[in-house]
Amino acid sequence: MVANSRGQSNNFEFAFPGFEFDSPLAAAVVELERLRGEIGVGTTPVQVFSELHGLFQFLSSMISARIEGNRTTILDAIAGAQAAETEPDRVGETVREILNLNEVMEFIDEADKARPITHAFVRELHRRAVDGLIREGDPRPGAYRNRDVAIQGASHRPPLAQAVQGEMDRFLEFVNRPVQTHQQLLHVAIAHHRFLWVHPFQNGNGRVSRLLSYAMLGRHGFVSPIGLRAVNPTAVFGVSRAEYYDALAAADDLGDAGTIAWCEFFISGLLTDLRRLHRLQDMDFVRAELVAPALDRFVRSGGISAREREVLLFAFDHEMVKAGQLEHLIPGSPSIRSHALRPLLDRGLLKPAYVGGRSYFVSFGPNELSPFLIRELDRAGFLPPLLKDPE
Repeated sequence: MVANSRGQSNNFEFAFPGFEFDSPLAAAVVELERLRGEIGVGTTPVQVFSELHGLFQFLSSMISARIEGNRTTILDAIAGAQAAETEPDRVGETVREILNLNEVMEFIDEADKARPITHAFVRELHRRAVDGLIREGDPRPGAYRNRDVAIQGASHRPPLAQAVQGEMDRFLEFVNRPVQTHQQLLHVAIAHHRFLWVHPFQNGNGRVSRLLSYAMLGRHGFVSPIGLRAVNPTAVFGVSRAEYYDALAAADDLGDAGTIAWCEFFISGLLTDLRRLHRLQDMDFVRAELVAPALDRFVRSGGISAREREVLLFAFDHEMVKAGQLEHLIPGSPSIRSHALRPLLDRGLLKPAYVGGRSYFVSFGPNELSPFLIRELDRAGFLPPLLKDPE
């Protein structure tokens, strides 16, 4: 049994709390399980869903950074992501923080979901998240803290530094514990809070906790049939910093009532996200409510021509196209079509299916199309408050 920094026994905090079957928490869990069974059941093609996943992954990275006080606008973040492809050393720290988180999620996507989550995995998430950062960095990237810490604005005092290794041993035993299907979302929610309760790093704990939730959702099967993590928890963390922190603080006494309140907050956010996901599985909705209006605004802004809009929409409708299929839009010789497509390829609006390939798909970015798509997502109710830039 390990004692926390207040000398209290904490042998109970990794248990699942009891709650009534007719409670709001139970209702949310049941509804999420129903919707989980419908993930991947829709008309949106694989390539389009993949691009949507990438866009939401970028937005999730922005939310996680904004919780930590990062005030980079969506336009600046997109511009920074584009600049990083050619001049990574010139990217500012606030943009680097967002890009780090985006890259760590890609690392998680590529990890073997059948393997246990280990100390090394958690520390690697931390190392990658704080890499190259000063203000939001850590003097010991990838290492548990060796000093006592206090959480600003919180009454909870994390365990002493010498207790961190033991607390993390117990935390990982809980994370890797087999659980029943109906307990999986509770498992993720409780793990998110308990990681922050331990606060194993000197800085970056919030970012790593959200990355671990990302990893655990994937391991619990919240993925599409094409292997992409389907639930980007924007609604869980994107309501407001205050609501998120207040919901976490409610569980700091490790009692059932506070833990249930936190789980209700977490799972209701996931439920909101999963309902939105189902709208994105409808290709008619994606085309009519997101892509076509975004391209129209792109034209009106002077960013692309009317013909380029038709090319991009045709490529979107066909998921993948070759230059020869565009003869009705770009008449003339193959060289004329190649010349007309070159600006779209150079700007990353069209991308080859593989390096050197001649089949192209519409990329959602980060690129010049991204802000227009994000505006349509906002108009359709997809963006949580924390993602809204000041007017």
